[in-house]
Amino acid sequence: MTRNRWIAVALVAAVAVVGVGAYVAWDQLLRGDEVAPLSLSSPAPAAADPSAATGASMAPTTSPAAATQAPGGGPTAGTGDASAAPAAGGPVTVDSLAGAWTVADGSIVGYRVREQLGGVTALTDAVGRTGQVTGQATLAAAGDSVRVDAASFTADVTTLRSDNDRRDGRIRQMGIESDTYPEATFTLTAPVEVPGPALGGATADVTLVGDLTIHGVTKAVSIPAQAHLADGVIEVVGSLTFPFADFGMTPPSVGDFVKVQPDATLEFLLRLARA
Repeated sequence: MTRNRWIAVALVAAVAVVGVGAYVAWDQLLRGDEVAPLSLSSPAPAAADPSAATGASMAPTTSPAAATQAPGGGPTAGTGDASAAPAAGGPVTVDSLAGAWTVADGSIVGYRVREQLGGVTALTDAVGRTGQVTGQATLAAAGDSVRVDAASFTADVTTLRSDNDRRDGRIRQMGIESDTYPEATFTLTAPVEVPGPALGGATADVTLVGDLTIHGVTKAVSIPAQAHLADGVIEVVGSLTFPFADFGMTPPSVGDFVKVQPDATLEFLLRLARA
């Protein structure tokens, strides 16, 4: 074989290797998870009496809350017992909801980011989630509404899982650096009023004002969320998009080839049951 032919064969082989490598990188890193955003379950809303007083009855919802898992079928362990919620044993009243509530099974905390390969943006978000969430909230009656006076939640970010083991391993050392900062926390700093209709299954828009700690950095935040009472379980879903730099993080990357865009989204579904 002539020298020129050897050079041509070598070039073809190199192009093939690069092509296969690019496909593998796209398939493993950029295709994304195509995971839908977290959402509230869909019970059949019961009509709530808008004139209900503090002890007035709210008809309970009847449809079970939708079960949600982390990508890959990971655990969604909580600590509360949904069967102990007041709706399981009879009509719900504002007074009956007052007291301590704890995180129940099906609670999820996670992230959503968009990756780039050689300047080409992925088609979908990369999503990682964990069901290892703990915490509790304290509720009080407030006329025909319920007021959340205190709440604190913690997620074990070392258990975040996506559809890609390489990504999961990378964030242990980069970005959130979960090996060094194993927990993310949120503590409510202002009361939240949940209007009466949400106690009958309707969805209420709320804002969670508090201190969010990620990567060892604490920032005051206001998180838009939605809440309702579904079959005796209080559900709250929300998300917050922020620059990695706000929490002292550098977006994960592999050299200059694979990068993550500068903004990340925290998303959560909290399910609370009577303590």
